[in-house]
Amino acid sequence: MAMAESKTFAIGLAAGVAASFLAWKCLGSDRVALSLARLRTSPGASPARENRNGTDGEASVHQGKGKAALEPAVPMAEVLTDEVLKEQLTRNIQFFGESAQLDLANAFVVVVGLGGVGSHAAHFLLRSGVGKLRLVDFDQVTLSSLNRHALATRSDVGTPKATCLKDRFSEICPECEVEALVSLFDESTREEVLKGKPDFVIDAIDNIHTKVQLLMDCKERGIEVLCVCGAGGKADPTRLKIADIAESSIDPLGRAVRYQLKNKYKFEGRVPALFSTENPRCGLLPFDEAQGDPLDFQIVPNFRVRTIPVLGTTPAIFGMAAAAYVLTFLTGRPLIPEPLFKIRLSEIEVLFERLKDREDIQFGTSDGVHVDLDEVEYLVRSVWCGCCAFVLAKGPLTAAKKNKGLWRNTNELALVRWDETKPCTMENLVLVHYNVADDHAEAGLEATREAHPKEAEFIEQRLLALRHHLGSTS
Repeated sequence: MAMAESKTFAIGLAAGVAASFLAWKCLGSDRVALSLARLRTSPGASPARENRNGTDGEASVHQGKGKAALEPAVPMAEVLTDEVLKEQLTRNIQFFGESAQLDLANAFVVVVGLGGVGSHAAHFLLRSGVGKLRLVDFDQVTLSSLNRHALATRSDVGTPKATCLKDRFSEICPECEVEALVSLFDESTREEVLKGKPDFVIDAIDNIHTKVQLLMDCKERGIEVLCVCGAGGKADPTRLKIADIAESSIDPLGRAVRYQLKNKYKFEGRVPALFSTENPRCGLLPFDEAQGDPLDFQIVPNFRVRTIPVLGTTPAIFGMAAAAYVLTFLTGRPLIPEPLFKIRLSEIEVLFERLKDREDIQFGTSDGVHVDLDEVEYLVRSVWCGCCAFVLAKGPLTAAKKNKGLWRNTNELALVRWDETKPCTMENLVLVHYNVADDHAEAGLEATREAHPKEAEFIEQRLLALRHHLGSTS
């Protein structure tokens, strides 16, 4: 009897699995057919949107090089109304929301340096729906670069990296406006590279002097920029960090950039940087004496001739991380990266008790404290970087002077409500010096805004980013 029941169960299970598989196959075929039908029947459909290789149910729509859409069917800004474009970006729209996706569609990003890092960054900006891209690189695709480049193939060897990407991009998303600029960034080309008021620039240059010049030009023009440091000689994806350039002492390229910014340009402002805390596993390869004078191989003055070994996965991860940083910024949901510095748990506990004490003094009770110890730690470490918000507003290098090494001292700091009329929650708490806390509590929010407009703007932008990060709609 038991054996018969077991056999019946097995037959039923097999039938269920088979039915599920057939349903999945049919659903998959229906979705493919629907997508292909939309490509063919959408307004302004180009030859590239037609299925050249089969019938409605087939998935093969390979176009081959040079067979991309001849003209964009619609502008990227019609992402919410064009059926094909909306379907292509549907997962992004679900993630960011329609309004934020429109922000991306209207955004203009410049990527300077299109090697392993820059090509992957640009690639995912495109796939995420950024409306306009300017791709800048003077160099050509080589055989040795195929281990890390995002889209180049052997047939692209010898072609400019910028035009290679533009050609590939036209096959992926022809609605994006892509400008390929085959040029070295320097004093003679800076205006052309940065013209048109870009919303963001990704610096993926591996030459120190050119890198620093681009960063300074962006800062002087008020253009948001992300400095991507060295990916060569590294392999550990768990060591990637996004922090201010002031905290990049572990990375050799970041350290050199910071030195140039401070000593040559006297710049101590903010420059977000993407770097790895991993020590390089290998350095620059020696130049073979039999090859003669190294300068004979130098294509561009002041550019290094020796090469560094690269594991292809590392620059790809760097590039995707850079794209994620830019995409979240452009959609009004900036990242709040985990900090590098350290704070003892005992200091967090003291700050929590100080908050309760101040609430008792100012409001007569601490019952209105709607944060726990973990949330206090997050505020102190991730939002306010372990220092007074008024000091942090002046720049990371100024804040760094108040501390030594990777440790933060919070002995003279306190968490207080920014707006005393609002609840004591994560979204309304700011870390400041004792004196600032007392003055703010006595004078009130409007007086603080009037006396310290830049610092107040910085704090409120930080709190707004925190609200987005927490998913708050208030």
